[in-house]
Amino acid sequence: MFGIFWWVRQTILIFVGCFFIAFGILLLVSAYGMDDPYSFIMGFFSANLMILISATLVLGFVLRMVKAYKLSKNKDDPSE
Repeated sequence: MFGIFWWVRQTILIFVGCFFIAFGILLLVSAYGMDDPYSFIMGFFSANLMILISATLVLGFVLRMVKAYKLSKNKDDPSE
């Protein structure tokens, strides 16, 4: 049901999500170095939004992979 390309695609999507989490953290740290309060607020909230969305996507991809693994494990188990 789940071919090798599906697993590779999910792994790549997890790595891309982790990259955007790291990039969001980098933006968040750089927001604290800004002098303008308006730029700080915009940088702070945009970095937090990027981290939140990326973390949610990574969690969804990981849970999807765990579910697929459990389904494939139960399918291969002849005792059931």
